Amino acid sequence: MSLWEQTWHVDASFVVHPDMWSHTGISITFGKGFPINISCKQSINTRSSTEAELVAANTAMGPILLMKHFIAEQGYDYKQILHQDNRSAMLLESNGRKSAGKRSRHINIRYFFISDMKEKGQLSIRYCPTDKFVADYMTKPLHGSQFKEFRHQNLSTCTIG
Repeated sequence: MSLWEQTWHVDASFVVHPDMWSHTGISITFGKGFPINISCKQSINTRSSTEAELVAANTAMGPILLMKHFIAEQGYDYKQILHQDNRSAMLLESNGRKSAGKRSRHINIRYFFISDMKEKGQLSIRYCPTDKFVADYMTKPLHGSQFKEFRHQNLSTCTIG
């Protein structure tokens, strides 16, 4: 059996639409190229950039689970890595309600599904610095050298956080 590494980059732009809703960008790679890219307006209104990032990660869980089951049915071992650039969202995803404070207690429990996946060892969450974060091209306009860099990006530049 071969080991497949699915690398997901999930990002959100907070309050970028005229109706004050946020935007989600999702990209997956197996090492080179991005066979799945998703760019969509979020389905709920969020109160902070951290909450927008959490909603974006929750949106990505559908495709993440689909790919997990597809790769497993093909007979391959897999490792799924979720890259994000918001450390507060990563804490909430990793620790669930234990990381919720005064400003995040209102967040719906369905957005803590990610912490369950991490706890079961089915997903790892890593920090990726914003200037190296490929999903940015799905949530905001990029120009010139940054656009070209992301187009040719080698994802090995992201670090474990």
